[in-house]
Amino acid sequence: MSSDPNCVFCKIIEGKIPSRKVYEDDELFGFHDIAPWAPVHFMLVPKRHIASMAQLTPDDAALMGKIMTLAPKLALEQGCKPYPDGGYRVVVNTGAEGGQEVHHLHVHVMGGPRPWLRG
Repeated sequence: MSSDPNCVFCKIIEGKIPSRKVYEDDELFGFHDIAPWAPVHFMLVPKRHIASMAQLTPDDAALMGKIMTLAPKLALEQGCKPYPDGGYRVVVNTGAEGGQEVHHLHVHVMGGPRPWLRG
């Protein structure tokens, strides 16, 4: 599995930087955002360093599918109320103009009672 020694998310995955873990398996790591925008705000990241969605290939379809099907389960576990009255937002920032700050693919999952700090 590739990693970038200068990437903050790679360091979190490796346990070199502490985090509040939400989920972990062989391919994915989930952790709470350190500056949450909503009452529930965590991220799902691949353990393999992928800089952004722009670098995904057809070989990554199963990985992204896994993230998108895991997000609803974890959102409920972390305190989001069920659909349709509850819910959550799933966001992937890509590149500078897309608001990406850390260049390791990460999927934000945000939810909980409004108003939120941002978003």
